[in-house]
Amino acid sequence: MEQTVQIYIKNNGQTIEVPMGAQLEEVYQLSGLQMEHGPISAHVNNKVEGMHFRVYKQKEVEFLDITSASGSRAYTRTLFFVLCKVAHELFDPCKVAIDIPVSNGYYVNLNIGRPVTLDDAGAIRRRMQEVVNAALPVHRHETTTEEAITLFESLHNHSKAKLLKSTGRLYTTYYDIDGYVDYYYGSLLTNTSQLYLFGVEKYYDGLLLRLPSREHPDELGEMTHQDKMFGIFKEHHHWQDILGLRTVGDLNDVIQQGHYSTLIQISEALQEKKIAQIADEIARRKGTKLVLIAGPSSSGKTTTCKRLSVQLAVNGIRPVNISLDDYFIDREHTPRDEKGDYDFEHLHALNLPLFNEQLAALFRGEEVELPRYDFPTGTSQKSGKRLRLGENEILVVEGIHALNPELTSQIPNEQIYRVYASALTTILLDNHNYIPTTDNRLLRRIIRDHKYRAVSALETIRRWPSVRAGENKWIFPYQENADAMFNTAMLFELAVIKSQAEPLLEDVPENCPEYAEAYRLRKFLSYIRPIPEGQIPPTSLLREFLGGSSFKY
Repeated sequence: MEQTVQIYIKNNGQTIEVPMGAQLEEVYQLSGLQMEHGPISAHVNNKVEGMHFRVYKQKEVEFLDITSASGSRAYTRTLFFVLCKVAHELFDPCKVAIDIPVSNGYYVNLNIGRPVTLDDAGAIRRRMQEVVNAALPVHRHETTTEEAITLFESLHNHSKAKLLKSTGRLYTTYYDIDGYVDYYYGSLLTNTSQLYLFGVEKYYDGLLLRLPSREHPDELGEMTHQDKMFGIFKEHHHWQDILGLRTVGDLNDVIQQGHYSTLIQISEALQEKKIAQIADEIARRKGTKLVLIAGPSSSGKTTTCKRLSVQLAVNGIRPVNISLDDYFIDREHTPRDEKGDYDFEHLHALNLPLFNEQLAALFRGEEVELPRYDFPTGTSQKSGKRLRLGENEILVVEGIHALNPELTSQIPNEQIYRVYASALTTILLDNHNYIPTTDNRLLRRIIRDHKYRAVSALETIRRWPSVRAGENKWIFPYQENADAMFNTAMLFELAVIKSQAEPLLEDVPENCPEYAEAYRLRKFLSYIRPIPEGQIPPTSLLREFLGGSSFKY
């Protein structure tokens, strides 16, 4: 008699019996569910698993489609896999690197010894579609890590072999499509036919791999012009080439050899040099009266503002800081979101007419009384603090709306210098496994919220989707308005914050939905060797999150 196990299907609240050892694909077929854009992966007891996963015991399963973060990641990884397979078929030699999230897709550097042409992009797109149409199975293999290292070295995939050598793991999972072998640190789809939509375009000297929109999964994400964002990524890749450090395997080697102090010193110096260059540019623009600094959550805007203020002073400019928070309108007049709650991140939660009126008056040399927002009562009040700009003084303002043209609609553009600051992670796990920039910021926020706001990692993870939604609405559409972009991420950063983040993530209970994200972040951090926090200088931007900064916040 065939043995069975009971599986609770969270999607429909039903419990079904399935054969012991059944793959999740079979469980889905027996569940009676019909998902238009899935299933792609699943939460199994609040851990993300691919549809290859087999069940041998009683489990709780929630199937995920492409509109979920986990589903979207699995779909994207499988697209990477197919693209890498096709590129190696069509070009020899070829060393694919997938490394820059830009224009609602990913920039792909083929490294074929020449710039990519329109014909190259078309050939890759057509061949990828052939692989999709062929409905090739994606096979999952588990072997010893030693055997996997030998395999990838024989394939001249040295970045992958270097990463696996540094993990210290006994076993490793890898995949193949029709004999083409690759390694990915998360789950994949089970068949190429599930890749129902993608795009491949020529982009600069490489390719742009386009993905379905999570919000509108039957459409590709809109191609947006992000020339400045692309430029800052390329600048940091140039720095990495100088240091010989492009992947986590490279970083782990540096850490293991005890050379991380030099890496920290050079990285900090490069970041300070960039801030100084921005300050120099502001000083050269003689008509500048207002510096605006924007960036998403946990991007290090506050420390960027403080360090930029120091460099402005070096240029003979006296920075005067004012807070956008004091320009909130009375709470009862605040716009509401789709749930009927006050939307404090909405642009019109600010008193834009007053803000523009006072800026204009200050720039005319007049004195103004700054407002003060009383958060307990939710009312705007007079502060009694009066301000007049003196000679060589400029205003410095940071906030999420700082790059939105409507914020300063009545101020001439020539009087404004805009800075966009964000943690743009440029180091890769290996050439085919990127590190999402949002993961870097989420880890920063988890540490900061615990240390300074008494908020647990569970609660920070729970709030993160709404934070991201606000960023997508109010920050990212305006980032190309910046006069300068500043990358606040450090090449060594994840190795430093690992030690503080891991214990907080381990405290997230397994019986809550947020455990899946905590587990994923822990798994990702496990690839990275730690660096002692004491090596970080007190002026480092990381100190905003880790503590021990010489700046006052």
